[in-house]
Amino acid sequence: MATLPNPLPDPASSGLDLPPGSLVDATLDGPWPEPLLWYADGPAAPGDWPDLRAAGRRVGLLPVLVTGGHRDQWPEQWDLCPDGTSYPGDHDAEEVLAGYWADHVDHADDETGDGAAADEDAPGPGSSWPGLAPVPAREAAEDADTAAAGLAGVIAAAADDSLGGARIALVPARRSADIPAAIGWSGPVNHENDVARLCAVLRSWEDRYDARVVVLGFDTMTVSVGRPPTTLAEARALAAEHYAFCPDNIDQSPPYDLDVYAEKAVLNQEAWSFWWD
Repeated sequence: MATLPNPLPDPASSGLDLPPGSLVDATLDGPWPEPLLWYADGPAAPGDWPDLRAAGRRVGLLPVLVTGGHRDQWPEQWDLCPDGTSYPGDHDAEEVLAGYWADHVDHADDETGDGAAADEDAPGPGSSWPGLAPVPAREAAEDADTAAAGLAGVIAAAADDSLGGARIALVPARRSADIPAAIGWSGPVNHENDVARLCAVLRSWEDRYDARVVVLGFDTMTVSVGRPPTTLAEARALAAEHYAFCPDNIDQSPPYDLDVYAEKAVLNQEAWSFWWD
């Protein structure tokens, strides 16, 4: 089991007032014995997230937006692998990140991305794992779930955005960080076969940065951040974690520079986006 026992209740008998939608039990190895998630048939409205979060929590469900992406691949086509997913609580976030760092950075080639030369200031072969970033000094401006609902509302309202058309889903999970593991999400499979290890990192980001998983696609993730780094030193420390968590964010995105990434994608940013090739 990917999580502690917490089966998805039948929406018809749970008392939830849901829009038309589908229960998903499709996995890479055939139908799962019980539904892994429910998601709506149509695009989410800005108010869906807070409404369904309030209603779903009493029956053990948490909301997440799902997107078909540019390839129009919805959860039935995500090659979900719950049978190969462990429990996030069995992993230590720093050990996971240090392992990724050793595997990826310590053995990195002298070139990154599409043949672009590696930047001297970016993590390179032989650089040591710097450890977990500290908790930001500045307090959060608002409750983490309020921040997540705000981001979900913005995405739902952005019909012409790359995430336009995202649909609301409900997943049987006890904390937001566990949502990918609860469904056996395989988006990062080329980086990590057991997404629960990444969820252990997401748990740590929940604790330090008030992060919440807001959007999942076939191989993409968007996270709200209620307490982002507010100094360049804090952002650079966290950027190293992002690099270990999702190297493609830097290795395949110009200018292939971790300091630039820290300044542009981490510093004061209330949403983090990840994609795995």
